[in-house]
Amino acid sequence: MAEHDRAAEVVVVGLGVVGAATLWRLAARGVDVVGVEQFTVGHPWGSSHGSTRMFRTTCLEHPGLVPLARLSRRLWRELESEAGRPLLAETGGLLIGPPGCHLVAGTLEAARVHDVAVEVLDAPAIARRFPEHGGVPDDHIAVLDSTAGVLRAEDAVRAAAGAAGRAGAEVRTGAAVTGIELVDGGVVVTTGTGTIRARQAVVTAGPWLPRLVPELPLTVVRTPMTWFRPAGGSGRFGVEQFPIFLRDLGGAGIVYGHGTRDGGLVKFALEYDDDAAVFRETSAADCDRRIAEQDWKRIEAIARWAAPGLVIEPAETTVCMYTLTPDRQFLVGRPHGDPRLVLGGGDSGHAFKHAPGLGEVLADTVLGRPPAVALDFADPGRFDPGVPRRA
Repeated sequence: MAEHDRAAEVVVVGLGVVGAATLWRLAARGVDVVGVEQFTVGHPWGSSHGSTRMFRTTCLEHPGLVPLARLSRRLWRELESEAGRPLLAETGGLLIGPPGCHLVAGTLEAARVHDVAVEVLDAPAIARRFPEHGGVPDDHIAVLDSTAGVLRAEDAVRAAAGAAGRAGAEVRTGAAVTGIELVDGGVVVTTGTGTIRARQAVVTAGPWLPRLVPELPLTVVRTPMTWFRPAGGSGRFGVEQFPIFLRDLGGAGIVYGHGTRDGGLVKFALEYDDDAAVFRETSAADCDRRIAEQDWKRIEAIARWAAPGLVIEPAETTVCMYTLTPDRQFLVGRPHGDPRLVLGGGDSGHAFKHAPGLGEVLADTVLGRPPAVALDFADPGRFDPGVPRRA
């Protein structure tokens, strides 16, 4: 073996939030596991950065995600205790729009199916309790989820990787993966610093997943995130007064964000839609991370009337990436049932909150145990993906 070569039971490829959580959950069970990351843990080049992410229990994307969110909430608290730092602040959250829109109707359906207590506010109540939301039409309502909140993004990734390391995992950074080869009895992962032979590989490579497993029907899009400064200080825009929100603006799109933490900036950004001027198809290798006017002009125009208490000029903009599946659900499981390979990806813009739960389910899959939460709708087999060629 070369100096950096290693044999292990499991190798986790990619240590964004899902990969770091998977590494943690495997190491916590005593598995001999190595995690490889091409950059540093908590880097700003993929899909797990941008200061914060939103947490919701009432998951409108699929009713089956509510049990995953509940599991993740418990594990976020466990990780906070393990890491000795706060990661999730439960501030409550608003989902605002016409009663029949998917944002509102899907949230209410998820709450009904899984008996999640929510409060429904009409437009006058929204104006009275959350006055910084401007221009809410008279026929719009809000669903208030008291369990929603804000996650500290980079802190969460580092906390999971750190917990994994303390539990016995090996964390390799600066190790770009150049190949995943399926061989008799396992898998060989080649990196720029050596090779790792393992019985199984868990590929959680985010927007790099299409390069490593090109047969998957994945689309990577460039997604700008924007922050604004409150006019006249942050008093009216603290995260308690302006909690996390998703707001359907009809033909103008959907916006999301939350108030300031510690007197900082207000996150106020566009949710992904088919506006190719803002959300451009790309690849992880070719993503243009430079900021251009088109990245913020549309959200600036919306902020003028939807949040008039903000200084109407973005104070900060950064670029993230979504990795979209055709049905916007995750990929979790073994392609073709292959015992050597597990996939965890296809974030589709709503995976961060679920990362600890996904890590638990991926660890269950590796160990051949019944999953903590059933995610049949996320089975890669629904797209019949190919796998890397066997040697």
